Order: sequence, then structure tokens, then C-alpha cells
Amino acid sequence: MVILQTPRLVLRHLELQDLDALFALYCDPEIRQYFPDGTRTLEETKQELEWFLHGHPRFPQLGLWATVERASGAFLGRCGLLPWEIGGKHEDELAFLIDKNRWGEGFATEAASAIVSYARTVLNLERLICLITPGNAASVRVAEKVGMSYERELNDEFGLCHIYSYSLGSKH
Repeated sequence: MVILQTPRLVLRHLELQDLDALFALYCDPEIRQYFPDGTRTLEETKQELEWFLHGHPRFPQLGLWATVERASGAFLGRCGLLPWEIGGKHEDELAFLIDKNRWGEGFATEAASAIVSYARTVLNLERLICLITPGNAASVRVAEKVGMSYERELNDEFGLCHIYSYSLGSKH
């Protein structure tokens, strides 16, 4: 199911046939260097893909979505919205991961911008965050380009990260 489209991208629910392309990204240490859980095995990748086949199981309007180049049909990565409980408060994270062979082409920013708009106008969310591992300058740039700013440090079971946030305003 297509979630949203941009001039160059289609974001849709993950499908079982995305497994090999997703695993190629998840097993790459350079792509996963800023993820607390590091690289993933094929089985771990399959479990995550199956978890998000129809959106997030508890919040189906959220999830990680296949990010596909419209012109070529190439699987570029996965981007989306993830629910978290941080300090007893519900937060929605803007998440993005793009194939390193396509870094620097603006795909993460294009996807992130569209997701922010979708979160505001379709989902009526009031706030988004990014959880960014210190040192991940590229993700900081994307977060800042979509209007986020540094809020605070968080040190939890996943380790140290920086929270960037953006208030979308209430639509209620």
C-alpha cells in the first residue's frame, strides 16, 4: 500500500519481496554504524520486515516504509514514523535510512520532508522527534533541514543519543 509520494519517491508498506534489498542495507556496517543494535542478520531483518508489513502492529498508521525511487523502481531504503515511550511520554520518531550508494542525492531529506507534512496534515500529530547517535552529522543535517532542532541528550538501554524535535502544532 502506498503511504505517500514525492516528486522522486514512493513510500509504501514493506513487502516480503523487499527482504533481500533491505538485508543488503542492514548487513552493511557503514550504513548501520550509528544504529545502537549495529548490523542485522537475515533472520533479524526478516522479523523486522514482517513486523512492519501492515504498518506498526500497535499503531498501523505508523511504521517503516519502503522508500522507492519512482523513476527506476529501485529500493533506496526505509523511512517512516516509529512510536516510542520516552520518560513515560509517547513520542513519534521520524526515521530514515537510505542506501549509501545514493547518499548525497537528497533522498533522505525529500522523504523526511514528506513524512513531516504527512504527520501534520494526515495524522494530525503534534510533535516529531529524531533519535540521533552522537557523531551522525548527516542525520543531524536532515533533521535540521526539516525544521528540527536539538532538544536534549537521552541515555537509555540503547545508549546515548541526541533528541531533535519539531512541534507540528495541534490540528485538534
